[in-house]
Amino acid sequence: MDCRRLPYDAQRQGAKTPTEGQGGSSIASADTIFSRDFVKPRGEPPRLIQLLRGIQPDKVGDMNDDGYFNAAVAPTYDAACGDMNSAAVLEPMVEFLARLAGQGRALEFAIGTGRVALPLSAAGVEVHGIEMSRAMLAELAKKPGAEGINATIGDMSTARVEGSFSLVYLVYNTITNVLTQDGQVACFENAAAHLEPGGHFVIEVFIPSLRKLPIGESFIPFDVSDGHLGIDEYDTVNQLLTSHHYWIANGRAELFHSPHRYAWPAEYDLMARIAGLTLDQRWANWQRDPFTAESTSHVSVWRKRAQRLTDVR
Repeated sequence: MDCRRLPYDAQRQGAKTPTEGQGGSSIASADTIFSRDFVKPRGEPPRLIQLLRGIQPDKVGDMNDDGYFNAAVAPTYDAACGDMNSAAVLEPMVEFLARLAGQGRALEFAIGTGRVALPLSAAGVEVHGIEMSRAMLAELAKKPGAEGINATIGDMSTARVEGSFSLVYLVYNTITNVLTQDGQVACFENAAAHLEPGGHFVIEVFIPSLRKLPIGESFIPFDVSDGHLGIDEYDTVNQLLTSHHYWIANGRAELFHSPHRYAWPAEYDLMARIAGLTLDQRWANWQRDPFTAESTSHVSVWRKRAQRLTDVR
């Protein structure tokens, strides 16, 4: 789905916890959390994480058949995405994707609640989707226009949809929810298998913030604001990170942890090459701003190579 890694912008706008309104667990009082001494020896977890790791709330965000985005998360998922549902965010994305789709069909890996698929369909593109979470698809089915979208339940690295597509896309950091390199390569290969020759595969994903990581440290706070603390915990040996989210309001705290495998653009390019795709475009965002050393994310487009006559047996 398109918001697997909870959006930083939404968090800064005061996005609510995925379980708000569902009787989320009270794990500690805000006064208790903020009165603690968070000074720590180099390399140890921040005091806040030490405090909260030992408390077992309701298992919000734990894995089940729907993945991390289960029935506890799905009903408030759109609200948690905040401004990511706004026209200012979606219009350039839809224009970008619609141009690549042309007169062909589009397939969204991890279609989720349809944040992108619905406006893309409304723009005249035939949209199909793959999604592992039945709870997220149930939210999609409630929305106007959902009847025009065909969704397949399954793992985006292996599930197949009938026919071929001019566009396959995977947005909002969701490639990082696949936690192994082999699994991420499989996503690229599955995208290529669905593409017609000359078709495009698009991903939107963050750039790892390792330049901000002091020597010997593992944690980078990405949001410290009223009501929300966001801390990324890096495992640089295994190229993994865990995003820790803590929402604090009315004397209560709730948490959500999501694991990710990060990669650099060059590694994604190699995955694409393994899958028979060639880099076509890379931008900093959907507005097509240039990708530079200071970019914090990238929108990358790979093209499926046309089959050569010598490849035909």
